[in-house]
Amino acid sequence: MSSMTMEAAERPPLAGALAAPGRSLAARWRARRARMMGIPEKAYHQPIVVMNSLMGRFVLISDPAGVKRVLVDNVANYPKSEMEQRFFVALLGAGLLGTDGDLWRRHRRVMAPAFDPRSVAAYGPAIAKTTGEFADQWAALPNGAAIDMAAEMTALTLRIITRTVFSSQSDDLARMVGGLTGDGIAGAQDFNLLDIVPIVKDARMRRREERMAAIFAPLDAAVYRLVAEREANPAGAPPDLLSRLVAAKDDQTGASLTAREVRDEIVTIFLAGHETTAVTMDWIWYVLSQHPAEEARLHAELDAVLGGRTPAQEDLAQLPYTRRVVEETIRLFPAAPGLSTRQAVAADEIVGHAIAKGDNVGVSPWVLHRHRRLWKDPERFDPDRFSPEGGAGRPRFAYLPFGAGPRVCIGQVLAMNEAMLILAALAQRYRPRLAPGFRVALQHNVTLRPRGGLKMILERRPN
Repeated sequence: MSSMTMEAAERPPLAGALAAPGRSLAARWRARRARMMGIPEKAYHQPIVVMNSLMGRFVLISDPAGVKRVLVDNVANYPKSEMEQRFFVALLGAGLLGTDGDLWRRHRRVMAPAFDPRSVAAYGPAIAKTTGEFADQWAALPNGAAIDMAAEMTALTLRIITRTVFSSQSDDLARMVGGLTGDGIAGAQDFNLLDIVPIVKDARMRRREERMAAIFAPLDAAVYRLVAEREANPAGAPPDLLSRLVAAKDDQTGASLTAREVRDEIVTIFLAGHETTAVTMDWIWYVLSQHPAEEARLHAELDAVLGGRTPAQEDLAQLPYTRRVVEETIRLFPAAPGLSTRQAVAADEIVGHAIAKGDNVGVSPWVLHRHRRLWKDPERFDPDRFSPEGGAGRPRFAYLPFGAGPRVCIGQVLAMNEAMLILAALAQRYRPRLAPGFRVALQHNVTLRPRGGLKMILERRPN
């Protein structure tokens, strides 16, 4: 986990244009990231790279069989590191991102029905309706209006998640949630070398936990009030995510989530379900603005399938190229570019490399998705990588935008559906262009977002 900012010299590593003879912008950015993050260039070429740090030995795994060993086959040997667990508990509470072991397994079982296919499909109408209303707001702007697409997508996904979780159309609630989660992320992003110094690290973590508790106090009060209302009148509760969590029971023990546990999962869902989708949409609009041929193919598919109407959940199966655009964008710009660091409980062997007890082991989607042994011309935007023909023979664990194994993102289907519905609804009517002279940079905190926003020109598509 890092709070450091990573910035491209001119543009993010995407098109592969030459910045100097024999050296691409992508290579320049990776070199800068190597200096800042300690990830060497050889990590993009070798299956396993071992690095030494103040926290001990760190082993970066970029071999699909090795990834499977860590995340699936021997997952019990690689729990999250204590430092990362405390970070997520301080930021979000003891939800799925901050727990491990039996508590995590109980929460996962209780929450699973709220993200099964039937439940995910039930969220589709709210996503489509909210996005359609948002497109109508854009219609009030003059053609060619300058917008900050990052701010626009944050506002849209906040509105969607608020209505999906709380069945509330209150923009005031969306703004409150957005402000609190934004303040929480900002408040947590102060990790430095003091956080690994004995005694000092515990005091710093306690202060961070106190600061997070104060930031989220207003949201906590609102969630506890709503939980009490749903418990008092379950028959009259709206069919939203909050009601599903309040009513859910562990199929093994019959136990329900406590009000505090519901609160922790709600805050986790807000971050995972709003922030990650917002930044994914930012990068989708960016890459489409730079690739007119692929953008034209997207428009042709949307026009043929939808004919100008608002997309619905049942349309998604008829939009294969739209899905490929989303999948290829999150290959290049995974919302969470680094999975949590795991710490080996016992000695192990990963594809012939010895792992010692206590070694820190990591998998980075950012590195994995650009690995030279796994992807041809990996810096190039090519949605057809995800066609049946383009994906033939690709190892299962070469692509991890949502993680893998028992801890795979519980909301991955919902996230894909939401991104596709947003893209289909807005791209039918608008063609955003990158503002002239605007230089895109990358910033990695918890997620990978465009630093300083994403300035674009909003062009209407001809009817």
